Amino acid sequence: MDDPEAPDRNESRGLTRRGFLSHAGAAGIAGVAASMPIVAAAAEIAPAPPEAPEIPGTVSIALRINGTTHQMRIDPRATLLDTLRETVHLTGTKKGCDHGQCGACTVHVNGQRVNSCLRLALMHEGDDITTIEGIGAPDALHPMQAAFVAHDGYQCGYCTSGQIMSAVALMKEPCGPTDAEVKELMSGNICRCGAYQNIVAAIRQVRGNARVTER
Repeated sequence: MDDPEAPDRNESRGLTRRGFLSHAGAAGIAGVAASMPIVAAAAEIAPAPPEAPEIPGTVSIALRINGTTHQMRIDPRATLLDTLRETVHLTGTKKGCDHGQCGACTVHVNGQRVNSCLRLALMHEGDDITTIEGIGAPDALHPMQAAFVAHDGYQCGYCTSGQIMSAVALMKEPCGPTDAEVKELMSGNICRCGAYQNIVAAIRQVRGNARVTER
């Protein structure tokens, strides 16, 4: 058994344990320090990642929506509805039947109502497109939106944006004074909850207010 008081064998060779550890630690720190400029230099000259390649088959288009021009690349087969929802992220326009039969996707193009599920987005470059987000805001409702709230013209709410867009367009279309004539012009918009009487009442209110204003 070694004598604890005996000197380290390495001391006779001019090297103690403490000296060895001190030299080893200093060498490690020096090695790390020496490598740092190399890492920094490598980071500075690293090439920028390549831009994401264009998806083959897409085309460039500019759509003016709610007064703002949106530049994008889309599949030429994309409908106006899918472009509004998936590319521009204006999800107020709803996808109902996707066959032009329910009216949930109604928007305005150059002031006229259209079923956006039946229109290719490419058809509307240069047109003025308006969605439900473009006719009013929570703190500044369009009169038709306010009337729908007042008359409970919605229940589940899924068809509501399309109903309102059609109702707003109806205000500029030839329409007689009776409820039957309003229903005829709104017949392209289906409400699965059956809130038709309330919807007609809301339209009647706005039309009445418009006639008073015109006098």
